[in-house]
Amino acid sequence: MVDWEFKEKYGLNDFIRIIDVLRGPGGCPWDIKQTHESLKRNAVEEAYEVCDAIDEGSMDHLREELGDLLMQVIFHASIAKENGGFDLDDIADEAVKKLIHRHPHVFGTVKADTPEEVLANWDAIKRADRGQQSVASAMDGISRGLPGLMRSEKIQNKAAKLGFDWPEVSGAMDKLREETGELQEGIDAGDIENIKEEIGDVLFSAVNVARFYKLDSEECMHAACAKFLRRFRYLEEGAAKRGLRLEDMTLGQMEEIYQQARHDLEGKEPVPVSIP
Repeated sequence: MVDWEFKEKYGLNDFIRIIDVLRGPGGCPWDIKQTHESLKRNAVEEAYEVCDAIDEGSMDHLREELGDLLMQVIFHASIAKENGGFDLDDIADEAVKKLIHRHPHVFGTVKADTPEEVLANWDAIKRADRGQQSVASAMDGISRGLPGLMRSEKIQNKAAKLGFDWPEVSGAMDKLREETGELQEGIDAGDIENIKEEIGDVLFSAVNVARFYKLDSEECMHAACAKFLRRFRYLEEGAAKRGLRLEDMTLGQMEEIYQQARHDLEGKEPVPVSIP
């Protein structure tokens, strides 16, 4: 058994130490095996679970998920320390210094009285720090680790700040229709590489439309997924009430119940089904 003091309430130092215990002699085989690379997806997933907890509005759930996210930070620091690299104090040191540097309106003499002025200063400092002499180079600095919709929105926002943007949403909608048409051409030609390219263009253009209304494309997509899941659950339950299994039904039968879900769950008129 490892050396561990059981307490009624633990603090941050206990959190740091338990990761070291789990990765040390007599610890957990799974924890010991982990590397920076193996944990990459965990950090992304935990960050999204924090977002889910915020949307849910549960402080208990948010506290739990923030703990899981913090564990990822401590875990990576522990791995780095074992390999002779940085530790958690080094992370804190660099983060604090960066915050001081990027808040000259708080810790220096720069004037910034509005959130917009603060963001403008922040972006300028970031570009200078990274040696980004152009907006294109700043776009290159947008993390490839971001979800695609979020990354495309950030790229478009940077372009829009310089006026490379449609004056009205109608231009963005025309572009979306144009890209949809090109996607259809690729499908008609059976050109899989062109289809892949045009699907990307359609999604990029859809994000642009959302941006005009200050909508978060990632949230829109999550809402669409939630709506589909509600309707699919209704479909599955509806099939069961008819004594049927989904795998034994035709697409037309399934679509009929799915469309009824539009009415019963959302008050929308069902779309006529033409699938046999």
